[in-house]
Amino acid sequence: MAGASGPYDALIVGGGHNGLVCASYLAAGGLRVCVVEKRAVVGGAAVTEEFHPGFRNSTASYTVSLLNPKVIRDLRLAHHGLRIVERPFANFLPLPDGRSIKVGGSVEATQREIAKFSKRDAERLPEYYARLEVVADVLRGLLLETPPNVGGGVAEIFNAWKAGRRLNRLPLAAKRDVLDLFTVSAAEWLERWFESDPIKACFGFDAVVGNFASPHSPGSAYVLLHHVFGEVNGKKGSWGHAIGGMGAITQAMRLEAESRGVEIRTGMGVARILVRGGRAAGAQLEDGREIAARCVVSNAHPRLLLDLLGDEGGDWRETFSHYQSESATFRMNVALSELPQFSSLPAHDLQPHHRSGIIMAPSLAFMDRAFSSARELGWSREPIVEMLIPSTVDGTLAPPGQHVASLFCQHFRYALPAGRTWDEEREHAADAVIDQVNRFAPNFRASILGRRSLSPLDLEREFGLVGGDIFHGKLTLNQLFSARPALGSANYRMPVRGVFLCGSGAHPGGGVTGVPGHNAAREVLRDLRRRS
Repeated sequence: MAGASGPYDALIVGGGHNGLVCASYLAAGGLRVCVVEKRAVVGGAAVTEEFHPGFRNSTASYTVSLLNPKVIRDLRLAHHGLRIVERPFANFLPLPDGRSIKVGGSVEATQREIAKFSKRDAERLPEYYARLEVVADVLRGLLLETPPNVGGGVAEIFNAWKAGRRLNRLPLAAKRDVLDLFTVSAAEWLERWFESDPIKACFGFDAVVGNFASPHSPGSAYVLLHHVFGEVNGKKGSWGHAIGGMGAITQAMRLEAESRGVEIRTGMGVARILVRGGRAAGAQLEDGREIAARCVVSNAHPRLLLDLLGDEGGDWRETFSHYQSESATFRMNVALSELPQFSSLPAHDLQPHHRSGIIMAPSLAFMDRAFSSARELGWSREPIVEMLIPSTVDGTLAPPGQHVASLFCQHFRYALPAGRTWDEEREHAADAVIDQVNRFAPNFRASILGRRSLSPLDLEREFGLVGGDIFHGKLTLNQLFSARPALGSANYRMPVRGVFLCGSGAHPGGGVTGVPGHNAAREVLRDLRRRS
């Protein structure tokens, strides 16, 4: 074919972290693999870039916990320089009345913090953790499994039996917890356990991260659970900073992929997937060139397959067009002349709480108001904000004595009402975020040297996150496991033969995990070996 290159065994569309993971496993399986990435750098949303002269930070994805230990080992990420530093404790929650609460470090330390608000809640904490961990352990066991594919025949019946057996081993109380955590609201779940607002806010925050919902919305308890799966350096439920930012993860992945012979091409967008004889045959780039391949593996958002497979019809198109994608998140990086000084825990010098996740959302009621405000006005004027200050553990990100902060903010809708646009509203929203932080740390606004803001529309434009959704699709019951991204397409095989999905729109969903890429590679290898 004119202007063609290849042929490759597998062509990966999108050089995000899952694409790099998938490529590495395919190359280890003996395939000739090519990755094409539209941006000038691989990594997708997990990249580190300069946003103000002398200041670098993770641009979109910003914290480590869900990256799977097997992926870390298999891809030799530590060998390629990846180092992850744990937070001293998970979260610090400053309160408007001048008090604060710290969660993490140890159960005993957290109990002492909670006891300042409720002795009963402090006593309940170990059992809460234990019950949640039983469910999380079962679901961790399903992460690296291919979900049973509805309508897939005898082989899928066996897969369904394996998955069901894991759940059936649980005692009845744990089975009830599984059902509840998939269906009830985070507020309902937490109110069964705790009476004090601060501890419910600390735990409830995870239920609204990347989830445009109130903590009172049915199903929001699962999003809370999704964030419990992770671990850092072998410690379950821990969170950490990647030294060098999130780009250190994907650059280590790139080194491993290239060491296995993967060819990586940047600055190349894919216009469409080529299909011949009902099967994927490669891809046409935006500049018209074609790349031949035995199969195409998409790391893109599932809805983008509607464009990439534009000439291919079928009832799958309607299903994929209804795939829900909106996390309502707003992302900011700020360059700071000094550390934030919190009214509830004042300190001019570096303290452990500066190294934690700092949550500015003091109650579930506050989170519910933020959601209601955004639903009506497009974005909350008093938003939910989490701040991390990675320069407190990584001196490569900012000049000496200065800092960078990541601000991850909920609830900011992709589509604004009354004809308003994000290009007009972006900086107004950024000002509201800064106002919110300044309520808790009064020196914050004056310390800002520079900032970069990414609205939901910017996240879509820059990283291909349709609807600005950081998870490549909502984590709702109708878009999980055998229904992710749709019933009949849960086993990483898409409706057109030879087309696979390896991104976060596939099981087990979003976050920098590497798991969809790992699992998709296994299915690609199975199919190509059968054909051979």
